Amino acid sequence: MKKQMVIYGSGRHTVPFLNYIAKATGKEKPNMCFIPTASGEDAQYIASFYEVCSQIDVTPHVLSVWINSYDQKESFEEIISRMDAIIVGGGNTLNMLAIWKAQGIDVALKKAYDNGVVMGGGSAGSLCWFNGGTTDSRPKELSIVGGMSFIDKSHCPHYNSETSRRPLYFENIKTGKLSDGYACDDRSAIHFIDGEVHTSVSLNNENHSYYVYLNDGEIVEELIPSTVIS
Repeated sequence: MKKQMVIYGSGRHTVPFLNYIAKATGKEKPNMCFIPTASGEDAQYIASFYEVCSQIDVTPHVLSVWINSYDQKESFEEIISRMDAIIVGGGNTLNMLAIWKAQGIDVALKKAYDNGVVMGGGSAGSLCWFNGGTTDSRPKELSIVGGMSFIDKSHCPHYNSETSRRPLYFENIKTGKLSDGYACDDRSAIHFIDGEVHTSVSLNNENHSYYVYLNDGEIVEELIPSTVIS
């Protein structure tokens, strides 16, 4: 069973990226589930997901964590296991991961990933799958957050849109606070298969993805060639 993940720099929903993920499932009309925990299940964000899904051939679902036992008779694991693709939204990574751990959603996602459900997302929704990265989830300044390590590398979203991200990512890798890893501009994505880079796709020629690592004490930023999709 292939383990697939498609991550991009920004958490904004776009037709090209969601359509790409839908096609990666290999299903004619896949069940695609949005998990908007990080944004506190923002209503406009959820509406945007449904609007994008109306333009592609998927059956959309939204997983809410704000539930009670009387109204929800299915476990989170049962819902997640029925999906073909999971899209995780942007927002507060730290809060999202804490809720997921309390509810066992992290375990359910890992089981689904191992069983071939395609995982995806941007911003918090890309950072969560890696072993760590920088987040704006705490007060005052960007800080390091640990992820679920589905891919045992670090990650940096918003690489081209937030000026502090890139130098801080370099510094954290150089000092050993973060491992080598992958960075994505807002409109660029990396498709992993079985934990390895399969390809990179972007929405235009100005957005790219990178592999960033240390070599003889110096940072190397290696461009991952990408295909423009629309």
